[in-house]
Amino acid sequence: MRHRTQMANDDLMQRVERLEAESAIRALAARYCFAIDNHDLAAVRELFTEDARVYSRDGVMEATGRDAIIRQYEERFRVLGPSNHVSHDHWIRIGGAADGATGTLSAHAELWRNDQMMVTALRYEDEYRREDGVWRFAQRELAFLYYIPVADYVRVLGEEKRMRAYAEPAPADYPERLSTWRDYR
Repeated sequence: MRHRTQMANDDLMQRVERLEAESAIRALAARYCFAIDNHDLAAVRELFTEDARVYSRDGVMEATGRDAIIRQYEERFRVLGPSNHVSHDHWIRIGGAADGATGTLSAHAELWRNDQMMVTALRYEDEYRREDGVWRFAQRELAFLYYIPVADYVRVLGEEKRMRAYAEPAPADYPERLSTWRDYR
């Protein structure tokens, strides 16, 4: 009986630790949104591991290491005005190692860019690592469903070239490029 009670207690502790990890990772994602919107580079720096990588699927962003990541955000902040990043669904997968996890986060952002109001829908594909008890991003990939002027919003999902933040419109990162999407076209 005592062995069974200990096993139940161990199971309960593992479940609580998992929930605490998921909660801390969700808080990390929220802190990222606030730090980006506030252009708070000191806060951004603390969100990433020393060897972290931040990149976008379209190849526009690519930085490895905290210093490079901060330089990348300094450049982004030079062309971006006020913004409002909003996180939505967050699917977190705790790995076999107690200090590692992956996640997919859906989000939207409203922002001022190119002298106009723009909106974007995106997903973050993340790797998280706990260092000294603190969860941080070890890798963050941005992928875009669209990045458009607000005036284009009413028709954007009917068009393939939904990336309009730069000089030339380009195809979106998803869903058309996903094998699961192509199977039904």
